[in-house]
Amino acid sequence: MKSLFIFLVTLLSATMAQSQQLPNLQFNNDKEFKVVQFTDTHVNVEAGKNMEVFTTIKKILEIEKPDLVVLTGDVATDGNPQKTYQAFEKVFEEAKMPWIVTLGNHDSQADLSRKEVSDFLQGLSYCLNNDKGETYGNSNFVFPVKSKENKAEALIYIMDSNAYSTLKPEVDGWGWFDHSQVNWYKEKSQQYTKANNDEPLPAIAFFHIPLPEYYQAWSNKEVKAIGKRKEDECGPEINTGMFAAMLESKDIMGTFVGHDHNNDYIGVHHNVALAYGRVTKTKTYRKAPVEGARIIVLTEGERKFDSWIREVNGRKVYPCTWPDSFVN
Repeated sequence: MKSLFIFLVTLLSATMAQSQQLPNLQFNNDKEFKVVQFTDTHVNVEAGKNMEVFTTIKKILEIEKPDLVVLTGDVATDGNPQKTYQAFEKVFEEAKMPWIVTLGNHDSQADLSRKEVSDFLQGLSYCLNNDKGETYGNSNFVFPVKSKENKAEALIYIMDSNAYSTLKPEVDGWGWFDHSQVNWYKEKSQQYTKANNDEPLPAIAFFHIPLPEYYQAWSNKEVKAIGKRKEDECGPEINTGMFAAMLESKDIMGTFVGHDHNNDYIGVHHNVALAYGRVTKTKTYRKAPVEGARIIVLTEGERKFDSWIREVNGRKVYPCTWPDSFVN
C-alpha cells in the first residue's frame, strides 16, 4: 500500500509539473500564431540513424521562433522508440517549445503498440498530445488557439490517419480515416461552431497520410499548386469522406501531411488548401529535396494563413498566402 501511495504521488507531481510547463495556445501581440511542421524524421537513436534531424530542428527553431511544433508522423523507427522520443523531448524542453506528434505508418511497427506510443507521448515534457480515446485511432484531438481575452479564435485539429489497409488482401495499401473519425471531426466542428454563434472558426488539420483528394489539388488546372511533386501521392485506396465532411463543416482552411518524402506542394481543391510539409530527414538520395520544414502562420480574426518552406540552409522557398495566392 505504501509503494502504491508513493507511485500515485510521483505520478501526480509529474502531471502537475508538466501542466505548469504547458502554455495555452494563444495569438501573440501581433495577432499571429506560428506553427512549424516537421515530418518524416525517421530517427533511430538505437542505431544512430538520421541523428542530423536534431540539428535541423534546432536551426529552424532558431530562425522561425514558432509558437508550436507539429511532427506529422514517421518520427521514430527504433525497436523501442522511447529513447528517440526522449531525444525529441530534450530538444523541445530546452527550447521551451510545445510540441505535438501525429502518428505515421512507421510509428506502430516497432515493439510498442500504437496505443503504447500514444500513452508514452502524453507523459513527455512540453508535449501536448491528448488523445482521450473518443474515436478510432490514437492521436485524435483538437486545440483552440485563443485571443488575449481567452476566446477561441482558431482551431488546430490533430488526426490519426492510421497505418495500413485493414481489408487485406482484397484492398492493399495505406490506411484511411475510419467512419467514426469522420463523425468525431464533424461533432467537434459543430461544437465549436455552435459556441461561436454558429460561425465556423478558422481551422487547420495535421495528419500523416494524404487524403485521396490531394492529386486533384495538384492537377487543378484553374489554380496552380505551389511547390514540387516528384512522386505519386501515396493516399489510401478507400475514401471514407473526411474531405467531404470538411467541406460541409466549413471550418478547415487547409490540411498538412507528410508521408511522401519527395512532395512539398500546396494546392487547392474546392478552395481548401491541401499541403505537404517538407521532409525533415537528412537528404540521402538525389531526388530528395533539401531537408526542412513547413511554416504556417495564422492571423487572429481572419480566415487566412501564410505559409512557406524553410530549408536547413536558411533559404525560404514557396511563400504563399491562402486564399489570396490561390485565386483563379
